[in-house]
Amino acid sequence: MTRPHQASSPTALQPHHPSLSDILHAQGRIAPHVLQTPMRHSRALSEKTGGDIYLKMEHRQHTGSFKLRGATNAVLALTQEQKAKGIAAVSTGNHGRGLAFAAQKAGVRCVVAMSELVPQNKRDGIAALGAEVVIQGRSQDEAQQAVDRMVAEEGMTTIPPFDHADVIAGQGTLGLEILQDLADIDTVLVQLSGGGLISGVAAAIKAASPRTRIIGISMQRGAAMHASLEAGKPVRVEELPTLADSLGGGIGLSNRYTFAMTQALVDDVILLSEEEIAEGIRHAYWQEEEILEGAGAVGLSALLGRKVESPGRCVVILSGRNIDMAMHHKLISGEMVTL
Repeated sequence: MTRPHQASSPTALQPHHPSLSDILHAQGRIAPHVLQTPMRHSRALSEKTGGDIYLKMEHRQHTGSFKLRGATNAVLALTQEQKAKGIAAVSTGNHGRGLAFAAQKAGVRCVVAMSELVPQNKRDGIAALGAEVVIQGRSQDEAQQAVDRMVAEEGMTTIPPFDHADVIAGQGTLGLEILQDLADIDTVLVQLSGGGLISGVAAAIKAASPRTRIIGISMQRGAAMHASLEAGKPVRVEELPTLADSLGGGIGLSNRYTFAMTQALVDDVILLSEEEIAEGIRHAYWQEEEILEGAGAVGLSALLGRKVESPGRCVVILSGRNIDMAMHHKLISGEMVTL
C-alpha cells in the first residue's frame, strides 16, 4: 500500500467543487435513466480476508459500467443549443459507451475519440450505440486533439470522462447508493484513474461518514493520478498496455476538479501488478460467478493480495464488465495474457 498524501476534511475543498447537494441533484435527474445496482455479501472474500466484504455490482449497470451515471447527468444538463451542435469526448471505452447511450436517448449527435490502445470490443460497443468513433494516436492526450478540433471547428460541446462537475456528481450517486444499502462502513475500495468516480463517491460518503476510509486502486503500469499525487501536482505519465485498460490515460495538466478532490478525500492508494489484476478477474468468475473487466476487478485483486490493511466492513465497487471475451476465457483458464 502506498500513502502519497493524507486525506483532509471535505471542507478543505474549494466551493466550486461538486458537493453533496450536487450529487443529490444528480441522483434525482438520472434516476429514470440508470439502474440502482445491487449490493451483495461475499462469503468467499470475507473468509479469505477476515473482513466483512460486500460487492457493489455496478458492472450490471446499463452499458456495463458506472460511467453511464456521469455521462447521463452531463448530457441532461446540456442547453438546447449545445444539444443541437452535438457532443464530443475522449474515452478509454466505458465513458464513450455511456455518452453514446445517453446521447442516443436524448437525440444528440455524439463523437468519441479514442487512442489505438483501446480494445476493439470497446470501439465496437460505442459504434453500436450510434456514436461516431475516431481513432487517433497512442494516448488519451493525442485522442484529445481530435476532440479539440471538433470543438473549435464545429462548436461541439466536450464532456470529458472525469474532470467535469456534472460527470463527478453523476458518479457520486454510486456513493449515495452504497450509503443507502449499508450502514457503518469502514472501507470503500474504488477504482482510481482520472478520479471522476473516486471524487464523486468520496464526496458522497465522507459527507455522511468522515471516518470511512476511501482507498483508490490502480495498476502499476501508467497510474497517472498516483504519480500526480506523489508529485503534488498533475503530471504526465507514459500510457502502457494493461489488463486494467479502463484505468489508462492522463489526468490533464490543467485538471480543475479531480486532482484536488482526490488529494483531499482519498486516504490511500494501492497499485497492482498485471498478475494481481488477472487473479481478480479469475476470482470474480470462479468464486463470485461474475464477469468483470480488469478495471472492474481491481478491488477484488487488492483484497486477494492482502494489500488492504484491516478492511473491516468493506465495500468493493465492481465498476465494469466490458472485457474482450476471448481474453477473458484465456484468463479464467489460467493463462496470463501478454498485451
